[in-house]
Amino acid sequence: MQIAAASSFLLLFQWWLDRQHMTRRNRRLPDDLSFLVVSCTISIALCTILSSTLAGEVYLNLALLPAFIGILYGNFRSGLGLAAYFLACTALFSEPPGLQAIIINSGVLLYPLLFGLARSFNKAGRTGKVMLLWAVLFPCMFFIIMLPNMQIIREARTLTSEVILVIIYLFVTVLLGGLLVFCIETAWDKVQVKEQMKGQSERFMWESKKLEQVTDIVQLNIMSMNESGYITELNEFMLKLIRRHYPDYTREMILSKPAAVLFADSVDEQTFIQLKAVIDNKQRSNAKIICGKYNYQIYTTPVQQGSVSPDGVVMIVQDVTEEEKIRTELVHAERLTLVGQMAAGITHEIRNPMAVVRGFLQLMREKSPGELDSYYQIVMDELDRANGIINDFLSLAQSRVSDKELVQLQHIIEELSPLLWADANLRGQSIELNTCAALPLLKLNVREIKQLILNLSRNAMEAMDAKGVLTLETRMNSGTIELTVRDTGSGIAQDKLTDLFIPFLTTKSQGTGLGLPLCLSIVERHNGTISVESVVGEGTAFTIALPYEANEENLAG
Repeated sequence: MQIAAASSFLLLFQWWLDRQHMTRRNRRLPDDLSFLVVSCTISIALCTILSSTLAGEVYLNLALLPAFIGILYGNFRSGLGLAAYFLACTALFSEPPGLQAIIINSGVLLYPLLFGLARSFNKAGRTGKVMLLWAVLFPCMFFIIMLPNMQIIREARTLTSEVILVIIYLFVTVLLGGLLVFCIETAWDKVQVKEQMKGQSERFMWESKKLEQVTDIVQLNIMSMNESGYITELNEFMLKLIRRHYPDYTREMILSKPAAVLFADSVDEQTFIQLKAVIDNKQRSNAKIICGKYNYQIYTTPVQQGSVSPDGVVMIVQDVTEEEKIRTELVHAERLTLVGQMAAGITHEIRNPMAVVRGFLQLMREKSPGELDSYYQIVMDELDRANGIINDFLSLAQSRVSDKELVQLQHIIEELSPLLWADANLRGQSIELNTCAALPLLKLNVREIKQLILNLSRNAMEAMDAKGVLTLETRMNSGTIELTVRDTGSGIAQDKLTDLFIPFLTTKSQGTGLGLPLCLSIVERHNGTISVESVVGEGTAFTIALPYEANEENLAG
């Protein structure tokens, strides 16, 4: 019963630790140390109440163990209070009574040594603490047991049962004290390991959340797969990309599918085989696939620990559709640069000789019979046509800033209307002019705008049969002035609209494919835009939008 009473403080303290009130070992709170001291006082009270004598002579009270342990673990103030409490309990229940017995049974003479070792005790390791406790506990128990019974032991010629029992009591007490310190340290170590594991787990969860937030912030489509090819995680950008092709898919549905099967319905067979090979390869790789109208660059890298086989694959998918469009536009720009170089060469090498040839043809025509006039006219018309092609080259390749002036767009249209009517009458067609008289002034290069209107109008006339109607309309719309050239011709198929402004592409038997690219070049030099709307069998409409400035002339108007 004494052993159970002396160990009760350990049970109470273990209960306290299990409630997770303890922090890490190097940050023990005063409340925890106070609870240890309080637990020791309870054990002291229980041991003192249950105290008795051994062999009729030795005072049997293990309260010395919780008292010494509480003093060593606590601070000076709590240790002093615990020592006074133990001394009072010993004075009340000591056997035999008397001052000498109280001094011996309480071990009060060793208290200075006990308090002196307290600081070293708290800094020592587990073994060091056991040894320091024994350094105080053994002499104290020796005095408690031996001094009152010295005469009996001296007179005993053999080891009687009483002597053996006393010696066992001495060593059991000392060993029990070491065991209690060992259990306290073990309990603290468990708490420390538990706190470390909890801290590591919290840090791991926090790092995982940070990584997830980073992958959601970085504008990359990222997902991971296990060794079987099933998707295990994906960020928000990847989820949006997948929903581009599968709007009804949720994150849970995606995480239950193999990555290769996910795109099986949206790519052709060859692309699917290529994609599946990239996923199954489990090596660093990159590949480009076409999924519908989108182009994707796929990068994969294996996830592995050390030299073991990969546990999965991380895939980064980049939408390169816009990059492909820009690359195509750069190719077109390079072709236009080549056109400019060709135009410059043609200008210097061909235009002057052609002018000389045309001049001599005119002289020869004047001196030749009249029946040859038609032949001379054909040759001169072809020379003029070749010269027109050269001019188109030059206009298309022109990159300098155009000289502009403030003019009314409707005035340019009115100046061109007689020429347009003449062409329309020759074809049996008509023209409608729906111009807005209240348009603001625009900074325009008059020569280029005339060329733009003539090119679009003549293209429209060539696309119409007799009785066709060419409509020129101007209006204001959201800070721009729009000019629409509309015909009632056969229209243009939708799949050909994107190729209209590519140089050298033409459907005319004698066309150069430079008319519409020249129109686009003129519009861009005026910081405008050109768009096309066409319906097969109904006609085509080209709309030019030109920005205007709120200058003084416009404000005055």
